[in-house]
Amino acid sequence: MQQESIKAKSSFLLVEKLKDYAQLLKPNLSMMVVFSSVIGYLMAPGIDFNVRKVLILYVGGLLVTGGANTINQILEYKGDQKMTRTMNRPVADGRMSKAEAWFLAVVAGIGGALILALNFNPLTGILSFISLILYAFAYTPMKRVHPVAVLIGAIPGALPPLLGWVAGTNALSGPAAIGGWVLFLFQFFWQFPHYWAIGWVGYDEYQKAGISMLPSQERTSRFTGLQCMFYSIVLVPLALVPRFLGMCSNWGMWIMMLGGIIYFAASVNFYRKNDFKSAKQVMYASFIYLPLVLLALYFTKL
Repeated sequence: MQQESIKAKSSFLLVEKLKDYAQLLKPNLSMMVVFSSVIGYLMAPGIDFNVRKVLILYVGGLLVTGGANTINQILEYKGDQKMTRTMNRPVADGRMSKAEAWFLAVVAGIGGALILALNFNPLTGILSFISLILYAFAYTPMKRVHPVAVLIGAIPGALPPLLGWVAGTNALSGPAAIGGWVLFLFQFFWQFPHYWAIGWVGYDEYQKAGISMLPSQERTSRFTGLQCMFYSIVLVPLALVPRFLGMCSNWGMWIMMLGGIIYFAASVNFYRKNDFKSAKQVMYASFIYLPLVLLALYFTKL
């Protein structure tokens, strides 16, 4: 009976430890990030769907992104302790030491970058690691200093589709890389209304942690809505570029333009009303826009 009790306790502790690791790596939130890198890879010229390659790209991407998420929680544990939605994170709650979390971050980040480098090309691995460094050590600390953090964070946030393109082409410059940079631009401009809507909705919680997310420090100002309009409207004419470059069909272009118009309309409504409901509508529109555009590009690829 005693041995069974010890085994049951050990199994319970193992499950709880795995849950903590999952909470640090946040694989559920990383799925869309990695999905965009897979689409970037499949959009590259001459690349066909290959289950093995796609799975490797997914695993490598999840590990690198998970490493960045873990470092984020290590560096922000004091702020996480002040917010209701984050106070139960392993490091913030004290269930896990910072040393153990650092070990996980290093293994995941470097391991993921090596997987990408060895299975695709070294440039892909280097780019993924640069993305991790920018997110963890530039964006994360800047969040407590100035709203420009959103601009800094938008760079590593937009790298996944470009990374996927590089995995397929081994090109970061020159004519072969143009399509990848176009994908980068879509994800770059998409992020601003997305993060500002989240920042507006969670304003009180972010204030407790000393995090600056909004372009205006006052939530009562309509400047945030105005900025959301500016960045979302750019996505409408940007939909013409992939068609002009021969990356997608007319159908793909129209679908992307429609997505941009919906995103812009939600931003206009947010500017007019400046309330929780309209901010959440921008947030929901952002959740629809990115997968819609990525799938439109893939399924209408020329």
